[in-house]
Amino acid sequence: MPNPRLRGGDDQDRIADLHTALDRTGYYPGVVSDAVTDALGGEPVVSYYVHHEPTFERDEVRRHQTVVVLTPTRLILAHTDEHAGDDLLPEPYTSTSTEAVSLSAVSSVVITRMSTDPTGRSRPPAEAVLTIGWGAVSRVDLEPAGCDDPQCDADHGYTGMLSSDDFSLRVSAAADGAGAVAGLLSFGAALSSLTRG
Repeated sequence: MPNPRLRGGDDQDRIADLHTALDRTGYYPGVVSDAVTDALGGEPVVSYYVHHEPTFERDEVRRHQTVVVLTPTRLILAHTDEHAGDDLLPEPYTSTSTEAVSLSAVSSVVITRMSTDPTGRSRPPAEAVLTIGWGAVSRVDLEPAGCDDPQCDADHGYTGMLSSDDFSLRVSAAADGAGAVAGLLSFGAALSSLTRG
């Protein structure tokens, strides 16, 4: 996969690289490319990341693909799934949903790196997680509140944390390849650079 990060000062449109990456996955490239191109609305591609993963459903393997694309003004997310036929569509089919988020709406970009042997020689991270929040989905984590007195049996109510994580993607070198981790980190860095206040 080509490095999705645009080098400093380079205003080149990366759409051709994105289409090449989609073709390389072999996962309905025409369907995915059409959906992503429509969502771009003519804007240039600054950076992108393509993640293709199988999912297991009973005795069948189904595939899922996530494509995230950064333009100068928006974050585009596209998810494609394949489905067995059903009552409405008797033949197997795909569904692709796209979402366009204004970069001004992105409130947080969290990049987590997991590194093995952190005290040893410098190594690339073994895993990475990119979490992006823009306020569409909020999660509340509650737990019982307490105090420092071990003899206290009073009800202190609850304490919690409200967090926004509208999109999260985790990749590992073991499952996805070392290039996948580097690519996700690079995309996260490009997104961070365009969303700084």
